Amino acid sequence: MSQSLFYAFLAFMAVMYFTPGPNNIMLLSSGLTYGFRRTIPHIAGIVIGFAFMVAAVGLGLGAVFLAYPILQTILKYGGAIYLIYLAAAIAMSGPTKPGEGSARGPMTFWGAAMFQWINAKGWVIVIGTITAYAAIAQFPLNIAIQTLISLIIGTVSTVVWALFGTALRPVLTSERLVRAFNILMAVLLLASLYPVFMDA
Repeated sequence: MSQSLFYAFLAFMAVMYFTPGPNNIMLLSSGLTYGFRRTIPHIAGIVIGFAFMVAAVGLGLGAVFLAYPILQTILKYGGAIYLIYLAAAIAMSGPTKPGEGSARGPMTFWGAAMFQWINAKGWVIVIGTITAYAAIAQFPLNIAIQTLISLIIGTVSTVVWALFGTALRPVLTSERLVRAFNILMAVLLLASLYPVFMDA
């Protein structure tokens, strides 16, 4: 294993996972709105869904997207539409009240896992992982290592962002403040679309 390349890969993953993006913005809002415990399925969906995506693309699915570029376009615009929907849902959400538990809630495990396939930042991470850091080990050991690192760093970063949102609950106590915060998160989520269409 190339140790220098491995450490570079760790740094790349840490920067990409911990910096703001659609997943982290939604976790921050979910932690504030619903609390950490109810956000756990959302966390698990991101972590497992993204690690699966790394493994699938690394083991050959990426060749399908190279052969059929139209799939990338479909994912790009489909993801943008879904992000706009999510931003609207976040902007309209306020703090949960007693008795509302079954009526509304954060993103589900499967919803979060499937979202990774239309997450523009996620594709940047996957492509960078599979191409720039493929030489950290021989195939398929390199894919196994990359998937494991995705699971570990993904778990830490998503938990941190959700806990950060949860920690804001005692501070943002009024419904008006929670709504204002969620509107800000929705605007940031929409802003994350800008890099997707910069080269359009």
